[in-house]
Amino acid sequence: MANSFLDEIKGAIIDLDGTILDSAWVWDKVDEEFLGARGFDVPKNYVEKISPMGAKKAAIYTKKEFGLDDEDIYDIMDEWFEMTKHEYRDDVSCKPFAKDYIKKLYENNIRIAVATSSDRVLFMPTLEREGLIGYIDEIVTVDEVPRGKGFPDIYLEAARRIGVAPTECVVFEDILLGATSAKEGGFFVVGVADEKSLHNREKIEEISDLYIESFKDIL
Repeated sequence: MANSFLDEIKGAIIDLDGTILDSAWVWDKVDEEFLGARGFDVPKNYVEKISPMGAKKAAIYTKKEFGLDDEDIYDIMDEWFEMTKHEYRDDVSCKPFAKDYIKKLYENNIRIAVATSSDRVLFMPTLEREGLIGYIDEIVTVDEVPRGKGFPDIYLEAARRIGVAPTECVVFEDILLGATSAKEGGFFVVGVADEKSLHNREKIEEISDLYIESFKDIL
């Protein structure tokens, strides 16, 4: 039934980091170096906390959580971007079969939106290098909606921009909070396996209408 629904969709809303982009290693490195330089280890729940937020809210959270009172949030953001720009420009690539699936959606006249917590300055060079820009109709970041991925705002806005009702859209997500919020927004949800969210795999499978190890599973 799940796969038959995918054959009938009119729109697809796709997360980037961890869903179609293999980028977890970049942020693991950033977290270790940024916090390590300030004398902290990376807490177990840190990545899960900041992943849905977007850079500004993540910087606010990090400043408060680690007592970085003398640091400006915009300086924190700039430091993160400087630490990751060249990796996104040169080294971050699509996960296996992700590009093939997106191309298949495009060729079947499915409207495609990106819904991401990442920042355009980082991911746009990756999408251009990977040849995905021409397939994507709209891009929405969490900074463009009132609330982060703990709420369905970003998915609803993405659906609005591509002109497709949530009930006719699929959302691809790798994190539990995103999958849960998309489901609350009335979307068909496909959970995508990623190393950074394996600890929540069972919960993501329960929330999702379909769970895939790779886009090869639905090609």
